[in-house]
Amino acid sequence: MRMLLADQGQSWKEEVVTKETWLQGPLKASCLFGQLPKLQDGDLTLYQSNAILRHLGRSFGLYGKDQREAALVDMVNDGVADLRNLCGRLIHHDCEEDKARYMRDLPEHLKPFETLLAQNQGGQAFIVGNQISFADYNLLDLLLNHQVLTPGCLDSFPLLSAYVARLSARPKLKAFLASPEHVNRPVFGSRKT
Repeated sequence: MRMLLADQGQSWKEEVVTKETWLQGPLKASCLFGQLPKLQDGDLTLYQSNAILRHLGRSFGLYGKDQREAALVDMVNDGVADLRNLCGRLIHHDCEEDKARYMRDLPEHLKPFETLLAQNQGGQAFIVGNQISFADYNLLDLLLNHQVLTPGCLDSFPLLSAYVARLSARPKLKAFLASPEHVNRPVFGSRKT
């Protein structure tokens, strides 16, 4: 969400919630699904990361050029969410055997994204179509996090590697990625690596 907003030249106010505040209970109880993130856009309050991403995608024209592309953007975003959930469970648990299996299987999880890039202008464009979508920002975030956790994980994926470099070089996104707000943020919401 932050990458999307930064790259689209939008400003936002972020309220960082400490673990201590969250564990006190009232904030959690006030959240519709008992979890964050929460987006307040005028009189619209949204919870759930992917609902927020889709809303931002529609709001900023980042949802493909037509229904076909929108369906593909949804598919990619759901694939990113699946991999993020799988990795997130490992980050927050200390099971070295599961982590080793995940890292061993990571190439198979990344292969569909490489395939999608290859099918779209030989990997020289975005994950879907000719314009950036909210799924591109979500995929980029996931890939950058994986590069922190497993340097070299994209070495056997030349199109994904070039994609990360290309998107990360977008001027507003590049500035955000170098900012303390991004650099000091934990990977996958955890200090564990």
